[in-house]
Amino acid sequence: MKRILQDLSQNELEALILSLGEKKFRAGQIFLGLMQGKRISELNIPPLLRETLLKSYEDEPVRIAETLVSREDGTKKYLFRLSDGNLIEGVLMHYKYGNTQCVSTQVGCRMGCKFCASTLGGRVRDLTAGEILCEILAVNRSEGGTLKARAVTNVVLMGSGEPFDNYENVVKFLRNLTAEEGLNMSARNISLSTCGLVPEMKKFISEGIPLNLTVSLHAVTDAERARTMPIAKKYTISEILGACSDYFEKTGRRYIFEYTLISGENSDTAHALALAKLLKGRPCHVNLIRLNAVKERNLLAAEEQEARKFLETLEAQGISATLRRSMGSDIGGACGQLRARYMEQGADDIE
Repeated sequence: MKRILQDLSQNELEALILSLGEKKFRAGQIFLGLMQGKRISELNIPPLLRETLLKSYEDEPVRIAETLVSREDGTKKYLFRLSDGNLIEGVLMHYKYGNTQCVSTQVGCRMGCKFCASTLGGRVRDLTAGEILCEILAVNRSEGGTLKARAVTNVVLMGSGEPFDNYENVVKFLRNLTAEEGLNMSARNISLSTCGLVPEMKKFISEGIPLNLTVSLHAVTDAERARTMPIAKKYTISEILGACSDYFEKTGRRYIFEYTLISGENSDTAHALALAKLLKGRPCHVNLIRLNAVKERNLLAAEEQEARKFLETLEAQGISATLRRSMGSDIGGACGQLRARYMEQGADDIE
């Protein structure tokens, strides 16, 4: 596998181009082209320089192999093929305020959460910073976006993989994504979801990237959480809440808890009251999600009426909460479902 040119910041790209004996302005041309989603072979640069770059760097690190469009709400699900043949996926969701892309940070995942299809095959490998960025560049170009008028206005790191399990690459990706000379996305338009890797949560506080920190909670006690999330055996809810408090103190940004409603597990009124008690007085928001069932797991989604009652109970207790609108359910909108299906069929069948 060759290297990924999109891993580099503009300054790093300038250093590379100068080391090749080229003029500095060539780096600007290349960087601009890459941020427009172009392949190296498409760049308007001297043929010899293009040939030199192609010897060491992937022409197209991330390619859209297939796009599924929801008939219900226009949500688009992408299957991406990486240069080594691995597959990842992403989703583009349309909202009144703009278009949000959900990106993957790893091929597969090793966290083992029982409600997520991404973990079924375990973690294959980490994505590089440039590969994560290329997911966005590919979709932005496909949707007709430019650097000045991006088709992708918001990004959530909630696809395949645990972002903080790929810490260094994810942080570099975030720096490149928010760089003024690049896509220049505000950190306020970026959300990162973690299952609760406490040391990395604390480390991230010092990175100076005030994004929206989201934690997958899904339970009100450590014992209950451990039934569906193996990470709960390593880090307690108390430790996670402590890291969230530190994040708010440093950034002033309220944090978000994701809570998947699973029938017979965590979706009754008693759990709603316990969750409200746990979070009372905290500068947080609860994002309730009706389980998107994974056929390999024996878990069922809470009924709509039960989910509404859970939401009303939280609100009555003074907890800020919303029930997430299900999007793209007719195209396998849940994380990992599309990749899992193609892995069953055989990845070689995809162009």
